[in-house]
Amino acid sequence: MKNNRAVRNRLVFSAVFAAMIAVSNFFQIPTPIGVPIVLKNLFVVLSGTVLGSIYGGIAVLILIAAGLIGIPVFVIPGGIGAFNTPLGGYIIGYFAASLCAGLVGGLPKISDKIIRPVPLIRLCIASFLGFALILVCGSLYMMFLKTMTLKAAFLAGTVPFIGGDIIKLALGIPLALSLRPIAARYINSGE
Repeated sequence: MKNNRAVRNRLVFSAVFAAMIAVSNFFQIPTPIGVPIVLKNLFVVLSGTVLGSIYGGIAVLILIAAGLIGIPVFVIPGGIGAFNTPLGGYIIGYFAASLCAGLVGGLPKISDKIIRPVPLIRLCIASFLGFALILVCGSLYMMFLKTMTLKAAFLAGTVPFIGGDIIKLALGIPLALSLRPIAARYINSGE
């Protein structure tokens, strides 16, 4: 019974994170270089670092499924056509980032209330890898979709987002540190 409640809670948290990722898409901070800072990938990485790989990945899959059926959760009109644009690579990257961040960060534990060096380092690495995977997937997809060179795809699909992602990385780590023990109370079945 206790394990069933943990699974149900994990699925509820996944749905909540999917909703937060979708809503965060509408908050953009303009920058002088013309590329706005969006909060979506912050919540994608947080889904992995807070919920772990499986349920963080489920959160992103819920988002992708919603977008594929036409619910406006992407920055462009949804549907399968979103994968015919450079955004498709970033969408794939969202899933990879959440899985990777969750795999490295692990499932949250109530003991995460106490900040220890090793879990903190794991969380920093998990967050960094999550943000990096989004950019790498987006750039590689752009390279193949538009038949660009790797350098051109990197300059178009990664470089403009590095500054904003560094800011989100700096915000995401303390957020994950504070959310992990809270989430652990509801999604762990005594692990």
